[in-house]
Amino acid sequence: MIYDVVVVGGGIAGLMASIEAKTAHNKVALITKGNIFKSNSSLASGGINAVLDSSNNEEIKKHIKDTVESAKGLEDLKAIMYMCKNAGRIVEKLVSYGVEFDKNEDGSIAQRSFGGGSSKRTCYVGDKTGSAITATLIKKAKSVGVEFLVNNFVMNITKLDNSVSGVVSIRRFDSSIVVYPAKSVVFAGGGYAGIYRGFSTNASDYTGDLLAVALRAGLNLKDMEFVQFHPTGMPKTSYLVSEAARGEGGYLVNSDGNRFVNELDTRDVVSRAITEQINNGQKVYIDLRHLSREHIETKLPSLYKSAYAQAGIDVCEELLEIKPVAHYTMGGIEAKMTSTDLKGLFVCGECANNGVHGANRLGGNSLLEGAVFGELAGIEALKFSQNKKFLPIDYEIVARDIKVVDTIFSSQTTKNFNAMRITLGKTMFELCGIHKNKEKLIQAFDYLKYLRKEAGNLHCIDKSKGNNVELIAILELKNALEIAEAIVLSARKRKESRGAHSRDDYPQEDATMKKSILVHEFQKGYFKLWFEGNNLWSKIRRKLLS
Repeated sequence: MIYDVVVVGGGIAGLMASIEAKTAHNKVALITKGNIFKSNSSLASGGINAVLDSSNNEEIKKHIKDTVESAKGLEDLKAIMYMCKNAGRIVEKLVSYGVEFDKNEDGSIAQRSFGGGSSKRTCYVGDKTGSAITATLIKKAKSVGVEFLVNNFVMNITKLDNSVSGVVSIRRFDSSIVVYPAKSVVFAGGGYAGIYRGFSTNASDYTGDLLAVALRAGLNLKDMEFVQFHPTGMPKTSYLVSEAARGEGGYLVNSDGNRFVNELDTRDVVSRAITEQINNGQKVYIDLRHLSREHIETKLPSLYKSAYAQAGIDVCEELLEIKPVAHYTMGGIEAKMTSTDLKGLFVCGECANNGVHGANRLGGNSLLEGAVFGELAGIEALKFSQNKKFLPIDYEIVARDIKVVDTIFSSQTTKNFNAMRITLGKTMFELCGIHKNKEKLIQAFDYLKYLRKEAGNLHCIDKSKGNNVELIAILELKNALEIAEAIVLSARKRKESRGAHSRDDYPQEDATMKKSILVHEFQKGYFKLWFEGNNLWSKIRRKLLS
């Protein structure tokens, strides 16, 4: 099947893009790796930032200022201004699609405080905002005629003369390679915090697959060292205790019952403060006992139920232990707004880096970014596809992908890919997590090199082609190792502490490093890194791409 526009990713960004790209006269497909209802967007519980009164320039300026301050000098002001100025309109659009935000007594949309924000501007649906928005957008996308291609694992894209021509995917139900020719493609496949398996709120399959695809296509990654750790996850399950809990007045206390940090400071500050308490032998808890049971059950119903189901804790009467966990990744595919260096390929959401978050994301801005830039990516992809012809498919890429799959099925293995994923997550958390230094990063890099070599010897034990979970898990692991290496190399190159990136051996910001790091894989397994603004390498890369 051929499509005018193919969107990869079923979260809020991908759904918005597919809706905007669809007209009465074109064909639009949305590809998801798994179930359409399973995405990080659907797990985002706290809310979406917006100044609802579009004429209130002072509040919009405050939203812009808060976002810029959180970015710690690595922001793209144009992108931030676009996002903040369009926030109110986007919320109105979501309401018109059927999202039922919580209301005040006068019928206006209720808003709560969120970390790093100087005003109450976070709109919400209890503490299940993301799932409410994505469920509504799925219905809307289906109603306008978007075709859903679920359970498709994207392997690569094909291109001709630096223009995208299609998407190569594994159809999971029979493990066959399929090609979807397209005039334009949108990547909206989420981030890579799932690499920190066992220490992440993300599902383990959020391994940065599309970032690895982008590297193989000759594109750059940007700001890969900036991994945001959410301050409050449950210790045993890493289940996210939403920032809404602190937005509604929850305290953070240590074993002695003392509060030790401003609960609504930016996530990097709160996470490091909690880690310091834990390193000093304290346990850390979220305390909601001073709030009424009615308030908790009304405003935080998901947390109330999950705490009881997962930890046996009644948060109305007991403290709930928490720990920081990898949650969101600021790094992604280099973009100007939603455009990339590959003609016809647009990016949005967490897999993209357009400078709206910089070194640290402001709480409540992720769903907003996904909605705003998902809409824009869909508009741009539609515009690009109009009056364009389909380009030929490069079947050499398809043949290589078929060979990769055949090789994984071809032999027996003595390696355990699941054990490798678990040790990868533990290694990344301990050596390239909240606290880093030169020695830790060297250890991490050496171990990743070892794992990448070992991953080449992984094969499926189960040789059946139908819904083979081993095949996809092995491919995810290979992508995860590629992206993990980009993270570690970027962290080594940034010899300072800035935003979510903290180095114990370089504890201060360095004014000379107030610029992004770009990553390019010029040969499989070999990376080139440079600070943005190195025009010489940029010219070389553009020549290579052309």
